[in-house]
Amino acid sequence: MTNYPPTLVQLIKQFAKLPGIGEKTAIRLALHVMRSSKDEADMLAKSICLVKEKIRLCEQCYGLTDQPVCQICQNASRDNSIICVVEQTDDLASIEQSGAFKGQYHVLHGTISPMNGIGPDDIRIPELLTKVSKGSIKEIVIATNTNVEGEMTGSYIAKCLASYDIKISRIASGVPIGSDLKYIDQLTMKRAMENRHTFE
Repeated sequence: MTNYPPTLVQLIKQFAKLPGIGEKTAIRLALHVMRSSKDEADMLAKSICLVKEKIRLCEQCYGLTDQPVCQICQNASRDNSIICVVEQTDDLASIEQSGAFKGQYHVLHGTISPMNGIGPDDIRIPELLTKVSKGSIKEIVIATNTNVEGEMTGSYIAKCLASYDIKISRIASGVPIGSDLKYIDQLTMKRAMENRHTFE
């Protein structure tokens, strides 16, 4: 990078901090920005700033929104009696893209991971239990990832909900063991959601 001006090197370094972006890709991105019109560069910068200023967690599902309550939670046509529990907001987006689920969501923002010092109270499990305790929920669909942490978190949630008179289901097979939901194709996701089974 020593062949580039310091200002461009600084931009390259910033791009290289992004996940999955190596030095060569960072250079290509920086050069693309440099060659773009000033209006395009301004729009990119403004979009980044707006994301940092406006995006927050939905007060109901803890998904991403730029309003107090997200569009999914505001949608009166959604079934409020069924909640799909996911680990992260990109998992929510993946399920939504499949079009197979028409209920509400609850984003945990993590999984139980004793090795990393993350317990049930460090993610949004208490908030989920509060929702269920209000008595209007008929089914909880546990759609955590099928890795060790995801299975542990799902089992813990099912155990916490065992005393409630609700159906507890687990996203069906079709999602490969050890995979992340955000990388699953839409057809596989659709089949997995439609064929969910009772949590055991």
